[in-house]
Amino acid sequence: MSKLLAFDTSTEHLSVAVRHGEQVLAHHGAGGAQASATLLPLIQQLLRDAGLALSGLDAIVFGRGPGSFTGLRTACSVAQGLAFGANVPLLPVDTLLAVAEEARHVSGAQQLVAVLDARMDQVYAARYDFAAHGPLGGDDEPLLLSPEALEVPAGWALAGNAFAAYGPRLAATGARHEVLPGAEAMLRLAPALLAAGRTVPAAQAWPLYVRDKVAQTTEERAAIKAAAAASAT
Repeated sequence: MSKLLAFDTSTEHLSVAVRHGEQVLAHHGAGGAQASATLLPLIQQLLRDAGLALSGLDAIVFGRGPGSFTGLRTACSVAQGLAFGANVPLLPVDTLLAVAEEARHVSGAQQLVAVLDARMDQVYAARYDFAAHGPLGGDDEPLLLSPEALEVPAGWALAGNAFAAYGPRLAATGARHEVLPGAEAMLRLAPALLAAGRTVPAAQAWPLYVRDKVAQTTEERAAIKAAAAASAT
């Protein structure tokens, strides 16, 4: 399959890419609240630039999470609407896998722990071993945990966007790679995911939620601040 559209809105950055044969066109920009307004126009522009019609795509690849609740809903709803309208299969990609693939691509690292800032003093994390498990790195389930609870095997690299917020609290002896789940990484993962039969119909464009709560109570925020202050003394 050489005609693919991919996009991710799981973080504060938006990423869209189109593959037409050997040609790859991509756009990266601000996400967050803006993604719902800018994603569709960007998709339309990139498809035009690549000389592709939506109905001519082999599949639509989208980041299913974990990540921002609003961002995941945006990606899933856009993917679902496009797939219903054009009768194109969907290929959901775990955002942590896309993080690991991007770090592998830029650094050559084969054993990685992907970690994304989950806010609320927590991170999303999963392990990927490309040397042992091939192009998909295995099937590790994503976790939601405190930065201090993250376990990184000796010599494994750490990749993601959680370093600015939690860097000193992430115990790791290997290299660190500041990367995001990008659409180009999803395009590179697509052949192996397609071969594994991971496409879904439009009705199953579901987000991967690891957390079922998006806000803290006043008491919970106060307790977190108190714990952080205590650990700093």
